[in-house]
Amino acid sequence: MRCARCRTPISRSTSTPTQRTNRKPHTSLPLVAGSSLAGTAVEWYDFFLYGTAAALVFNKLFFPASDPLVGTMLAFATYAVGFVARPIGAAVLGHFGDRKGRRATLIASLLLMGFSTFLIALLPTYSSIGIAAPALLILLRLVQGFALGGEWGGAVLLVSEHSGTTRRAFWASWPNVGPPLGNLMAAGALAVLSAVMPADAFLSWGWRIAFALSAVLVLIGLWLRLYVAETPLFKQAQATADKTPKKSLPAGVVLRHHWRQVVLAAAIRFGENAGFYIYSLLVITYVTGMLQLDQSIALTAVMIGQGIAVVTIPAFAVLSDRVGRRPIYLTASIATIVWAFAFFGLLDTTNTAAIILAVAGGLLIFAAYSSVIGAFFSELFPTEVRYSGISLAYNLASVLAGSLAPIIAISLYSAFGTGYAIAAYLAAMGTVSLIAGLIAKETKTVDLGAIGHDKEKEPAATPAPAAMTP
Repeated sequence: MRCARCRTPISRSTSTPTQRTNRKPHTSLPLVAGSSLAGTAVEWYDFFLYGTAAALVFNKLFFPASDPLVGTMLAFATYAVGFVARPIGAAVLGHFGDRKGRRATLIASLLLMGFSTFLIALLPTYSSIGIAAPALLILLRLVQGFALGGEWGGAVLLVSEHSGTTRRAFWASWPNVGPPLGNLMAAGALAVLSAVMPADAFLSWGWRIAFALSAVLVLIGLWLRLYVAETPLFKQAQATADKTPKKSLPAGVVLRHHWRQVVLAAAIRFGENAGFYIYSLLVITYVTGMLQLDQSIALTAVMIGQGIAVVTIPAFAVLSDRVGRRPIYLTASIATIVWAFAFFGLLDTTNTAAIILAVAGGLLIFAAYSSVIGAFFSELFPTEVRYSGISLAYNLASVLAGSLAPIIAISLYSAFGTGYAIAAYLAAMGTVSLIAGLIAKETKTVDLGAIGHDKEKEPAATPAPAAMTP
């Protein structure tokens, strides 16, 4: 058929616009990694914005108490509620990620996160509607946690399942840039707003602007995620799965047949996760509440530290592709144990430069951990249950280490009156990671497509499981 005016043939291609735009990302790892990073950064911006606001705003507006420290603990308690919802999100969204695809699940998690964060910007405070204010805040925090539960796993797989073996850690590290970048944006947004307006105006309505900005960021992240295609490994696994009956939920298969990998991977994250929330969140409360210093000092230190993490995560990942995963996370675990005490020693000097050094050093250790966990987690599970497996492992650590870290830290300070009590707790978390790292095997040469199929499939359709290369 030809055009009536120009006589040029008109293609009868039945491909849709989405199919046409999804061709290029299959061969463009930078594009896949960039879209994965953008969406992850937006979701972590939303999640960390709550945490930063809990230390500066929510303890005053939603949890009033005669003791400011009690109000802060209550605010952090609702912060922890978001972590409780993350394993649920990991199981539910992980299921859809393993059955329906990585890309579609990531889009759903982004929309859930953006919607809940935008609604927080509109919430009345305790003085307006009483107990309903913190109740609604907790509900929206639960939605945030649910959405984030399925975010990291999908973002990592979108990259790692497109990449080869030789540079997998490098490409899989880009979604891990999302947490420090999101935290950097969250701290930066609140720092700018608090700097350009009077304190009473910021406390009254200025903080809401940072939450409302989430709507714009979500649109950007959504556009990028709509552009990328499904991973080749998932398509291969789906083609095989269509020929065999599905007997169990992916999460059930993981908990029955791969629970050791889940526990091991989660334990390796204890030092990283507890450290991250102490270095980037608890430090704000410690500097402003315990040391009675201006909040701008803490926010500046966190932003500098997060900037260092953003730059060094890919650099450590390049090193990991050369020397392996184990040397990186073992070194990071030892550094966590040592730096825990140096961190609070530097903070207690009340010197601005020392505080910045303390936070920057802690987040540099976090960067070393983060450079390898994306690749390492991906190398532990078969494709059919990989989304569920890495999501459950990642969020199990977040609940047991990350969510409790600020609450335990404040409780320890209240009991002992010194930051070194918190340091002992952080060193214990680093010790857990060190022990798990010593038990784990090296996985950098693992072929993701060769990891054995799960045990729930029909024997005739299940090839012999490949041994994991040590």
